[in-house]
Formats: sequence, structure tokens, C-alpha cells
Amino acid sequence: MPPFAEAPETGATFEENALAKARDGYTATGLPTVADDSGITVAALNGMPGVLSARWAGVHGKDGANNELLLAQLRDVPDERRAAAFVSACAVVYGPGDADCAVVRGEWPGAIAREPRGAGGFGYDPLFVPEGETRSAAQLRPEEKDAASHRGRALALLIPALRALAG
Repeated sequence: MPPFAEAPETGATFEENALAKARDGYTATGLPTVADDSGITVAALNGMPGVLSARWAGVHGKDGANNELLLAQLRDVPDERRAAAFVSACAVVYGPGDADCAVVRGEWPGAIAREPRGAGGFGYDPLFVPEGETRSAAQLRPEEKDAASHRGRALALLIPALRALAG
């Protein structure tokens, strides 16, 4: 299957962006398509960076700059107000109609650390400390992260729709 162009992410929510990506895939291929949109939400920033997570510092995919900006914005925020969550919305589109889809949301609650910790993962992983953990997501073993992550949680919620599709 040849690559296809995705429309820009213009949705106001993770769910809108995931659904748009899945619709693009279905339209381009005619095949059922699963897509995700994900990022981090920070309570002290009214849910931001949110859908802007990958380009929070102004350029898409600049993890170091995004992390530096987030830390600067939270510099004076006390530890008890640094709640955050990684969020993943997953969508499956299996037909052309508005009802031919399912969209779910998985969240991984935690908090933002005061400095980066760990070398694993990507994005905000060095700053995100999952609820009940003392290590950052970047310090977790890949299998630990996979078992708890927002994407894993969202995909688990999507299983019933995929089973129904498989028939």
C-alpha cells in the first residue's frame, strides 16, 4: 500500500484528531484503520499542552525544547499541584458513514517532576512520574511502560470494537 498524505491535526481534542487520522486512512485505503492521537495534559496549565504536546515549544517533535518550556512554566508550581496525565485517544474507522467508527480514550495519571530523569522513552517521558511510582516513565523498563501506558489503556478499550469488526 503506497503512503498517503494525512490532513493537518486541527482538532481541539485528542479524539477529534484520532478520528480524522483514521478517516484519512480509511479513505485512502478502503481498509479498516486504527489511529491514535496522544499527548500530555497538565492540571496547573488547564490541560495544556494537550493536543499541542508535540509542538509545545513551537516546532513539531523538539522533545528537549518542549520539556524545557514545560519545566519553565511549572517552575513556581508546588509539587502537590503538578498533576498530569498522558492521554491517548484511539479511533477505528471501518466504513464511510458517521456511525462506522469507534473512539476511546486512555489516561495514565501522574505528575511532572522538577527535572528530567532517565534516558528511556521519548517526549515528556523523563518528566512524567506515573501515579504510585517514584521513577519517571523514562526510567521504566519498556515492558513496565507498555503494561501501564495511556496507549495500552486506550487500545484495551478499543478491543470490543475490533472484536465486533472481526465478527
